[in-house]
Amino acid sequence: MLTKVFGSAVYGVDASTVAVEVNVDKGIGYHLVGLPDNAIKESSYRIAAALSNNGYKIPGKKITINMAPADLRKEGSAYDLSLAIGILVASGQIKANNLENFVIMGELSLDGSLQPIRGALSIALQAKEEGFKGFILPMKNAEEAAIVKGIEVFGIKHIKEVTEYFDQGTTLEPMRLDLKTQFSGQIDSWEYDFSDVKGQEGVKRCMEIAAAGGHNIILIGPPGSGKTMLAKRLPSILPPMNIEEALETTKIHSVMGKIKNTGIICQRPFRSPHHTISDVALVGGGSYPQPGEISLSHNGVLFLDELPEFKRSVLEVMRQPLEDREVTISRARFTVTYPSSFMLVASMNPSPSGFFNDSSVNSTSLAEMQRYMGKISGPLLDRIDLHMEVSPVPFDKLSAKRKGETSLEIRKRVTNARQQQTRRFAEAKQVHYNAQMNSRQIREYCVLDLPSAKLLKNAMERLGLSARAYDRILKVSRTIADLEEKRNIEASHLAEAIQYRSLDRAGWMG
Repeated sequence: MLTKVFGSAVYGVDASTVAVEVNVDKGIGYHLVGLPDNAIKESSYRIAAALSNNGYKIPGKKITINMAPADLRKEGSAYDLSLAIGILVASGQIKANNLENFVIMGELSLDGSLQPIRGALSIALQAKEEGFKGFILPMKNAEEAAIVKGIEVFGIKHIKEVTEYFDQGTTLEPMRLDLKTQFSGQIDSWEYDFSDVKGQEGVKRCMEIAAAGGHNIILIGPPGSGKTMLAKRLPSILPPMNIEEALETTKIHSVMGKIKNTGIICQRPFRSPHHTISDVALVGGGSYPQPGEISLSHNGVLFLDELPEFKRSVLEVMRQPLEDREVTISRARFTVTYPSSFMLVASMNPSPSGFFNDSSVNSTSLAEMQRYMGKISGPLLDRIDLHMEVSPVPFDKLSAKRKGETSLEIRKRVTNARQQQTRRFAEAKQVHYNAQMNSRQIREYCVLDLPSAKLLKNAMERLGLSARAYDRILKVSRTIADLEEKRNIEASHLAEAIQYRSLDRAGWMG
């Protein structure tokens, strides 16, 4: 008897429907074809034990299973439930007249209980698009998949629930999710707040500008000056994610199996990989490509602490994603693309000892400092808009009881500035905020009057600013003007933006 059950394969952040064709005939044997990986080939042992422990069995006949399309590589243990239901129906142990209406996925334990799968949100979106009426999957993934409207999502805990539903007509309750309530409930809960930061007014101002324009930023300062503390608070002042951004972010984390009964991800991600990370772990890839840290940071912040300690090869592979805001990974048989629109926040000491600017404790020569800074390439620095020096906070400010401005207050100004940019770039497809402006848009939206143009020319000549700093200064100036709700860039905006290019000045990079 031939039976067809539908599952799904996830490639990149998108899914593709897989038809599991099960044929039970005369003879003996178990044949699984259609490019399954080892985890799928091992499924026969898990399925046999799960069926035996629940009153069913693997029939002692010839079982042939084809996973179509046969030229598409399938991986993972999420097909256990699809295969088990197919075997039970094909061998006549249960009846099922409406299998074609469902996508069925789940990893089986030996007792028949179900373990969570990866990519549930992507699978649900694809199932809806292809007209399936329902999606049966493990209960732990149900909230995540129920984000998708227009398809019924059934979260189950045990294979018995599925067999009784198809064979005996028992009822399965679809998962109901109030997306708006869940979305609004998570949006303002942050562990870290800028009100806890003592002093550092200049750095907080710089980070507000970075958040308002989506600019990449690097913090340079000695150990203990608060670089990491400040970076961890940056997501709390970024504008709230909209539904589209939340879905994009959730899809990526779903593919990696990082959704833990939270449904949709409403807060912007903050990722902080260790400096020993490999280029594949940072950018993504592998034999079976997976998203890297830069994709897990999509719509959020990627924090690279002690930037010169990262391998130069790791930092260099990040240049193209910073520019294109996506990562394309090519293999012989297929190509996958992961989104990677993130804010880069980097920190570093000014020298190997960390105290180059403090003559009382500095033990580093100018030549050593230049070699240390030389670990970061010019093209990578070219993609960082704001350079900010962070100094240690004096005792009187550390001991002050007065709290600073809260993240919520700063976020209001940032959100207002972003809204201006959204209106400005309404007709641009790939540009949403100032940091993404191309040369044509800079010429259109960053027009300088004669005094401002003269100020910029003098600054570049006197401070030894590089040519690559020109566009960055204009973009940051535009953001400062947006924060002050000014239509045009003024000399004061330009002067402030020039201060944030310290690594371009003569003497820093040698």
